[in-house]
Amino acid sequence: MDDPKDLAQTLSEAEAANELMRLARTIRKHNRLYHAEDAPQITDQEYDALVRRNEALEAAFPDLVRPDSPSKGVGHEVAASPLSKVTHAVRMMSLDNAFNGEEVGEWVARVRRFLDLAADTPIAFTAEDKIDGLSCSLRYENGQLVRAATRGDGQVGEDVTANVAHIADIPAQLTGDAPDVFEVRGEVYMERAAFADLNTRLMDEARAAAAEKGEEFDPTKARQFANPRNAAAGSLRQKDASVTAKRPLRFWVHGWGEASKVPGETQTEVIRAIEAFGLPVSPQFTRVEGLDALLDHYETIASARPDLPYEIDGVVYKVDRLDWQERLGFVAKAPRWALAHKFPAERAETTLEAIDIQVGRTGKLTPVGRLAPVLVAGVTVTNVTLHNRDEIARLGLRVGDRVLIQRAGDVIPQVVENLTPDADRERFEFPETCPECGSEAVAEEDEVDVRCTGGLICPAQRLERMKHFVSRGALDIEGMGEKTIAEFLERGWLESPADIFRLRKRRDEILALEGWQDKSVDNLLAAIEAKRAPDAARLLFGLGIRQVGAVTARDLLKGLGDIRKLPGKAAEFHRYRIENPRGQDEKVSPFNARMLDAVRRIYEVRADGIGTAVGHALADFFHEEHNRQVWDDLIGSEPGAGEVDPPVYEVETVESPVAGKIVVFTGKLETMSRDEAKAQAERLGAKAAGSVSAKTDLLVAGPGAGSKLKKAEELGIEVIDEAGWAQIVAAAG
Repeated sequence: MDDPKDLAQTLSEAEAANELMRLARTIRKHNRLYHAEDAPQITDQEYDALVRRNEALEAAFPDLVRPDSPSKGVGHEVAASPLSKVTHAVRMMSLDNAFNGEEVGEWVARVRRFLDLAADTPIAFTAEDKIDGLSCSLRYENGQLVRAATRGDGQVGEDVTANVAHIADIPAQLTGDAPDVFEVRGEVYMERAAFADLNTRLMDEARAAAAEKGEEFDPTKARQFANPRNAAAGSLRQKDASVTAKRPLRFWVHGWGEASKVPGETQTEVIRAIEAFGLPVSPQFTRVEGLDALLDHYETIASARPDLPYEIDGVVYKVDRLDWQERLGFVAKAPRWALAHKFPAERAETTLEAIDIQVGRTGKLTPVGRLAPVLVAGVTVTNVTLHNRDEIARLGLRVGDRVLIQRAGDVIPQVVENLTPDADRERFEFPETCPECGSEAVAEEDEVDVRCTGGLICPAQRLERMKHFVSRGALDIEGMGEKTIAEFLERGWLESPADIFRLRKRRDEILALEGWQDKSVDNLLAAIEAKRAPDAARLLFGLGIRQVGAVTARDLLKGLGDIRKLPGKAAEFHRYRIENPRGQDEKVSPFNARMLDAVRRIYEVRADGIGTAVGHALADFFHEEHNRQVWDDLIGSEPGAGEVDPPVYEVETVESPVAGKIVVFTGKLETMSRDEAKAQAERLGAKAAGSVSAKTDLLVAGPGAGSKLKKAEELGIEVIDEAGWAQIVAAAG
């Protein structure tokens, strides 16, 4: 885990805030994919690395902890579902993770310090294998099962009572002297053999269905579950419980929630009582004393792992005494008295048979390794992501190499090691052109990813580029949604942005499509015609050139004025960088300074925010002939030569009390976007900055303002709210 002290020294507050925002979004996305959609896209190790990075940043910058921080949440909120929602009486928590014995030792030491125990005071723990399944809560009243629910986001889950009735391990009635109200918690899972049989049955059913329809069977279209965890989750969360009934699900208990009486004073006593009530618990559950015994049991379970009939991904430790558990309590989303000690990824050897290049929707070229099929953690692996050009070089990969792969968390496989790096085989050459459109493929300054420069014409990127071009922040063409764009692309009506403005010639063809009426067609065409003379900055932003966001587009045009100058300026900078490479004895800093001066001089830049990355991105874009052709078709080299005719860009300014001042916006703006606020500041003759310094004149703080507000107050900078800013704007007219 990153050291918070090191992070505080190496990152600025702005950099940390940006990374925390990115991490919050990324972790939230993967929580949704894993918990709500049962469709994970990254490994458990990759997910854990994101969480640990977030924790380290929050420790280094406590003032930047976000309201939506991943450290405050569990799982994911219940997505749109045919199943009804259930609010848990006692929140279902998550567990903190450890990845080695040292981290387990640190946890034991924290427990001892928190309880203020002497060094020789023994601590008893329970240890059990961590099943890789779907969390489920069972509520019993007077011994009768009355409700079952998934974990969801910990507060609200989905009602699966009818579904669990078909799981043989779950009794409808408890035996013995169970508490009047007793909510047990555990995991629904599927054994390895049952998982394999289920996938075989699904394949056979798909083959039979194709035969019945007289169609050729395509095995790639048959539904298959990726792993037992996904199979269990997908089988339990069915609207039709009869589907669940056909799936071989299992269940065991590892804890409890609401209880009118807890049947024991230790974790061990309660778990054994639950077992006596007729509910299954882990056969690996045991009680041990001390750190060494914990780690010994971990090794015992790890050794037994390959022979277990079910998938596990670690061992869970809990403080045994319940009174100590109560004293230890909880942090954000996990108990202090429990810890999950995760296993390293499972590995296997195979042969790299081919390396294919896939082009993503943003133009990124991703190498994919095609493998000789190999079984890893119960799943047959045939493909592996190789990430980027540098990863291939780092591993020295060539077609024919023997490789060691792993499936951390049983999700996406990755190459760990090249086992034959010295074999006499032809080196793999990463392509310098896009395999989809033939445009140049380049890696921008300080980036490892190689991207296609033919964004406007590349088939792999066309849908995303068109969506961006008509989006609200760009040309904002109402009626051009993703479904419409996709349909027009499929019919060959949209090859480049200029084709949008030729759709008027296809009115009758559009009208003939399902779902279109005279009014809707005319509204769409009118919305398109209204953008024939678009704002030049919005148009430039809409073209999706790398590094050219909405603010950068405005800053570029403040200096250039006429957007039509841009291709010539980009060509001039391209020639400059060829004719003025870095000298052999020239240090990096002077070279970068020289390039920055060239960017600002050639592109006529007035804003400080535009650097060499923008200059290089524009040069690469316009160096590609396809892009120049699309530009000429859309805009042309002189007014009236293209499908659109953007006027010369002028920044209108008015007299205002903030003219010539530096303004910073922070917090959540509720009546306008951040871009709109910055545009207002520019119109009022102010400069909108991104961070607070001694030069800042005014801070506009919305709800949730954090470190910037604190720093402004420390520096004695004037602070107003959004309503105060609105008054300044209104007064200036």
